[in-house]
Amino acid sequence: MTATTTGELLGAEDITVRFGGLTALDRVGLHVGPGSVVGLIGPNGAGKTTLFNVLSGVLRPSEGTLTWKGEPAVARRPHESARAGIARTFQGLNLFPKLSVLDNVVVGADRTARGGPLSMLTGLGHHHSDEKRLRARAMEALESFGAAQYADRLPGTLPYGVQKQVALARACVADPELLLLDEPASGLSSDQIDALAEQIRTFSEDMAVVLVEHHMDLVMRVCDHIVVLNFGEVIATGTPDEVRNDPAVTRAYLGTAGNGDPE
Repeated sequence: MTATTTGELLGAEDITVRFGGLTALDRVGLHVGPGSVVGLIGPNGAGKTTLFNVLSGVLRPSEGTLTWKGEPAVARRPHESARAGIARTFQGLNLFPKLSVLDNVVVGADRTARGGPLSMLTGLGHHHSDEKRLRARAMEALESFGAAQYADRLPGTLPYGVQKQVALARACVADPELLLLDEPASGLSSDQIDALAEQIRTFSEDMAVVLVEHHMDLVMRVCDHIVVLNFGEVIATGTPDEVRNDPAVTRAYLGTAGNGDPE
């Protein structure tokens, strides 16, 4: 499949999510084009995680339209999103503690298996050729993220920064067209965040990225476009400079009017 004639990969229009009497998102919109890096920011409780879960297929909105390459995507389940070309990372890494680093990354490559999931589970069909190819692909991904030397280790035995790289390798191993990054800088040092910024810009050469992040310096450095949420509503959208100088953003973060960096 290819992107639509407008160049849009992912579109979210008038997304509303209600939990009982609570409206977590109210008519939120977000659009992602090929090769772009879109930031999603806002104070705690703004609705970022809820919107992220809608985009990744974990949560179905109460109202609104979600499209992938111009086709409705509301009914996609997470594994269907992965097979369509959408990958994500998690705040808590979500690595399998009893699987080796290599096997963790192989899990992310599953969507490229020629025999499909049934073949991988039953050992029939293309299983053996798939397994060999996917393990080679996973090792290449680990090498590209500087973690190949840890292939046989369990994730829990590794430093947190290395585990982050393993999680990124797992998300990227299947060459997604859209990568959803959920607070990738959490728990990283300043030097590691600098390295992450370079990685994200490199990602955008091959895929689009949606970045949910609290580190404003990282967001401002790597994003082409930023959407700002507060209390479940979009209060600002634009380039990093436009968002940085928007009084509504300053009020949301600092409780005061005026210009300046929202952090």
